[in-house]
Amino acid sequence: MMNIKEIYALYEKHPVVTTDSRDCPEDSIFVALKGTSFNGNRFALQALEAGCSYAIVDEMNDGLREGAAALAARRGYAPLIVVDDALQTLKDLAREHRRRFAGPVVGITGTNGKTTTKELIRAVLSAQYRVMATEGNYNNDVGVPKTLFRLNDDYDIGVVEMGASHPGDIKTLVETAEPTCGLITNVGRAHLQGFGSFEGVCRTKGELYDYLLAHDCPLFVNRDNEHLMAMLKERDALSPSPDIYYYGQGDSDDILIKGEVVRCDPFLTFRWREQDSDAGWTSEWMEVKTQLIGAYNIDNMLAAITVGYVNGVPFEDISKALEGYRPTNNRSQLTTTEHNRLVVDAYNANPSSMKAAIDNFKLMMAPRKMVILGQMGELGDVSEEEHRRVVDMLQEAAFDEVWLVGEAFQRVPSPFRTFADTTAVKEALRSERPEGMTILIKGSNSNRLYELTELL
Repeated sequence: MMNIKEIYALYEKHPVVTTDSRDCPEDSIFVALKGTSFNGNRFALQALEAGCSYAIVDEMNDGLREGAAALAARRGYAPLIVVDDALQTLKDLAREHRRRFAGPVVGITGTNGKTTTKELIRAVLSAQYRVMATEGNYNNDVGVPKTLFRLNDDYDIGVVEMGASHPGDIKTLVETAEPTCGLITNVGRAHLQGFGSFEGVCRTKGELYDYLLAHDCPLFVNRDNEHLMAMLKERDALSPSPDIYYYGQGDSDDILIKGEVVRCDPFLTFRWREQDSDAGWTSEWMEVKTQLIGAYNIDNMLAAITVGYVNGVPFEDISKALEGYRPTNNRSQLTTTEHNRLVVDAYNANPSSMKAAIDNFKLMMAPRKMVILGQMGELGDVSEEEHRRVVDMLQEAAFDEVWLVGEAFQRVPSPFRTFADTTAVKEALRSERPEGMTILIKGSNSNRLYELTELL
């Protein structure tokens, strides 16, 4: 059986990895992954015939053995690499490749805001460096390795987003990505079915801190976030350290980058400055007019500023990069149609992000407000409680109109109009489309609420 260095030697000659037998570039390496409803080992021969030079498999049968032998006879070498665990080999191979990269690697995780923060950090660092960052939702145990394979000499810095839905997920990802610095955006009540409890969420997200502290790597920490500060306290990491850089809106003496919300009308405008209380000085305030909806985005902005500042990006370039950032992929996007003004945040939804969205929408200046919310998933035994809490918040907010989408909302007592799914909402909109309203559309990508924009 080949070891990882021997497999990597083959990768250097064939530096494209695929896990999809329908997408097999010439001279690539196919890794046969398994899931609850698929088994890539069954398609290894197909991948080799389609163009792959090698296939990494962790299951063998007579058909695969005979087919591989026939291919070996034609090619003059054995194209099948048999391992104990193909997914683990993918991770090990990606880590081996990542270790060839000499530049910094920023690791990011968190319940909410990690993708937006990743994009803001990419924008800020790109003012001075060549940056490789996670694309799309490639933040899991398959996506992170694929991201790491993109690291090469064309880049100066890597920014790697890491997601989690079960205990131990972040530990696995950081041991693959080996970040040299990093941050947790926040911790909230998401994926509770997988984590078991909010405490389980904290423990798993905190695995990034565990790795960084164990390897004497810098941390960027939101000083205002009580959960993050508690996680540092548990790790006895609250004492002054040159490797912990705090940011926030508070007045703590140890904050490096301080920010304040100026207004949200509806885009966030904020100001920031560097401060050093020990030296007795602060920089001048710098005002930034963003294209993001929501005062809560100031934390994501301050995180990006702090990472950029520590990496030597000039103040003016930082502010310019933040002003130039435009959200995509249905995240905090403002759209004006012929009929209404839409605030679209239809990529992710959990109790903490729902509260933030509702609170921010309450503050927006608009004469007529409507809310369309999709149900929250993966909440396990607390699903009914959390959906009832959202209904309570909406009743208190007293918006002009509220539509709730999904069976989880239908199971909760509510004075609002409910729909089984997005298809049902579409049917309603075709006959009774709102006019002249500002509408918050908030839900997970799986709710498909983004499909409603063309009807509004």
